[in-house]
Order: sequence, then structure tokens, then C-alpha cells
Amino acid sequence: MAADKLEKQLAAAKSLAATLADKLDLDLWLTLWDGSSVPLGKSVSSRREILVADPGVIATMLRRPSLDTLIQLYIAKRVDFDGGTLVDFGQEFVKPKGGVKFKNLPKLALVKGLSPFLFAPTEAPREVGGFEGEITGKRRNLADNKAFIQFHYDLSNEFYALFLDPEMVYSCAYYTDWKNGVEQAQVDKLEMICRKLRLKPGDTLLDIGCGWGGLVCHAAKNFGVKAHGITLSEEQLAFAREKVKRLGLEQLVTLELKDYMLAEGRYDKIASIGMYEHIGLKNIPSYMAKVRSLLADNGVFLNHAISRRAHKPASGLLPQRMRPEKKAIAKYIFPGGELDDIGHSVAAMEIAGFEVQDVEGWREHYARTCKLWCERLTANKDHAIRLVGEEKYRIWVAYLAGVSLSFSRGTLRLFQTVATKSAKGPSPLPPTRADLYR
Repeated sequence: MAADKLEKQLAAAKSLAATLADKLDLDLWLTLWDGSSVPLGKSVSSRREILVADPGVIATMLRRPSLDTLIQLYIAKRVDFDGGTLVDFGQEFVKPKGGVKFKNLPKLALVKGLSPFLFAPTEAPREVGGFEGEITGKRRNLADNKAFIQFHYDLSNEFYALFLDPEMVYSCAYYTDWKNGVEQAQVDKLEMICRKLRLKPGDTLLDIGCGWGGLVCHAAKNFGVKAHGITLSEEQLAFAREKVKRLGLEQLVTLELKDYMLAEGRYDKIASIGMYEHIGLKNIPSYMAKVRSLLADNGVFLNHAISRRAHKPASGLLPQRMRPEKKAIAKYIFPGGELDDIGHSVAAMEIAGFEVQDVEGWREHYARTCKLWCERLTANKDHAIRLVGEEKYRIWVAYLAGVSLSFSRGTLRLFQTVATKSAKGPSPLPPTRADLYR
């Protein structure tokens, strides 16, 4: 009886694959638990496979159909991928002409095909790899800020070095040529930030969320500024301090483990690169006010941040639920993170007293950056697993692939916004931006 049931499930899975192949026409294979492979397209030429380890995978997704269930099945290797990076697989679902249209699938045929799995035994995926505290950041305090940052950044410097460039720059790179690798593109990004800030010898620069010290070291070494960086990651701080010492920049660069709300002093130029996403939407007014209080008159502020598309105003009295993909990123990668839209960010700057000078979109630059990061991490799979374990490695590969695809599709954007704290009268910036691109 059990063998007969398994045969029916196997036949049903193959029938489902045939139905999907006809409608989705993917250049992929589906490899089932008995080792048999069936095409998911009409003329499959690739060797890329989606692997399903047991019938319980389908039964589990039927009973708990959520992105989190799929993630846990993937972490446990009950769903797996072979023959390419996860970016390669994801691109099959976001092809030109609008991508895969799941709503066009024959619902009745799918329900009939899934019937052998309705009462199949399931094994609930084990919850692993997620942040154990409150993930939304709605009720955050300063201690939460540090916990959020350290969950993400303190995996180990050696782990990040497996996919970042030699300068350990962990934000969108800038491709002056799409053929450039991430190493060149990150140097070009640091150079462009310094040019946009119009750095000059003797300027004081504050880098909020300074990471592994890439910007403060580049600015001090190449532009002669006195740079101060703050971070909440102890791993990053240790690496950055060693880098400053190695480069002989101790007289120009200082670093500190500090929350931005506790920062003091007055600076000619301020940069915030990839930090804005961490602060939480309700804290944007206080963030902008704090940055402005740290900036000298006629100073320049550059805010580099991932952005989402603007939403229509919410209707009704019910609170808006977290989208599944947003919840997954908050749980496994960036607890406490929230994305703003660029219109609101610009408005918040103006309300705080900044004069917005330039807004530049780098969406496609981040799509390529995350794609290259995903490829580099995949190529260093064995080393990564030794450092952080296979579960964490799989989460990160999936995260980098998903973010790359989201930027490619346009569901995520990235903007660099330059603003000034100007006295009434002329701006401190030149009349054109020609000097940025010489």
C-alpha cells in the first residue's frame, strides 16, 4: 500500500511538472526524490535543476504555503538547486516580456494533480537562522540598534571577504563600464562619493555607518581630509582600525563604536552610505535633524540608500501587513530594517532644513553588484560553510540572489542624494556637475 501511494505521488509530481512546463516554459529541470528528472519547459537546453528531496516537500507547501516555509525547506536542503547560481534560476522567472505569469496557470488541473499530497505526512521545517527578537524595529531603542547591526555584520570579517572587494566595501558599486568587475567598481564608487562631497585637503568628514573603513581611508589617502567613522559593529571596527594602522593614516582617520544619535562635533562633510535603511521610518525626522546638527554651515551631506517604489496611501483602518519578502529579509538578514521611497526621503531632508541639490539613481548598478557578490560567494561555498555553517551560507546566497533580481525588476531602487546646509545665498557647489565625470 505504501509503495502504491509513493508511485501515485511520483506520477502526480511528473504530471504537475508537465502542466507547469507547458505554461511556464522554463529552461530548467525538476529532479524528484527518486532521481528522475522532468523538464519544466518545452525545449530545455540548460543543466540547471530544481531538486525536491521527498514528497513531504509538496505536502508541506500545500499545508503551509508561505515564503518562510519555502525558505526553511531550502535551508534544510529539502529543496535545492544545482547547475548555476540562484541568480541564474531567478532570471528564468523574471524573463523579458513581464516574467512568469502564475495567475495564468490552470487552477483546476493543479488542484487535481496535488490531491495525492493532501494527506501525505509532513515534517515541519526546523526554524533556523533567523533573528530571535522582534524583527520589525517598530519599538526599537538604542540597544536594539546595536543588536540589529551585529546580527547582520558580525558574522565574521573573513566571511564577508569571500565575496566583497579588497577594500571591503559593502554597498552598491559604481560601474563606469558594465564590463568592470566589482573591485574596480567599488574604487570608482568611493571616488565618486568623494567628488560629490567636493572633498578637499583639511575638510572634516563624518562617515555614519563606516563599515570596514573603505570610504574614510580612501578620502583621507586621496583627498587629504580628516575623517571620522562610526559603526555599531565590533567586527567592522576591529578590521577598520587595523586597516588605518596598516595604511599609516592614524593622523587623519579616527574610528568609534557609537550610535549615530550619540555622535558629537561639527563636520564640513557627512556621508551616510547604506545606513539609512537601518534607522526605521519613524526615526527619519530625528535622523535628518541629527545629521543637520552635525553639519557645518555650507556643509555637504550625501545620503546613499536603497529605496522602494512609492505606495498609494493606505485605505481603511486595518494596519498594513508586512509583505512576505520583506518579512523574510527582516527575519533572516536585516532585522529592524525599513525602506523609504525617494520622494519621502527628499521631503524629509527639506523639512529638516537641507537644500537638496542632486538625486541620482543607481538601481542597475546594485543589480550587478549583488549578482557578482552572489557568484563570488557561490564560488567560495566550501570556505563559507566552514566559517558560518551551511544553513547561514544558504540564507546568504539566496539573499544576494533575491536582492539582485529585485533591483533588476525595479521593485528595489537605490539613490544617492546630495544636500547642503546652506546659509541664504549661493550654494557651496559649483554651477555644473561636469567636474564629477572628468
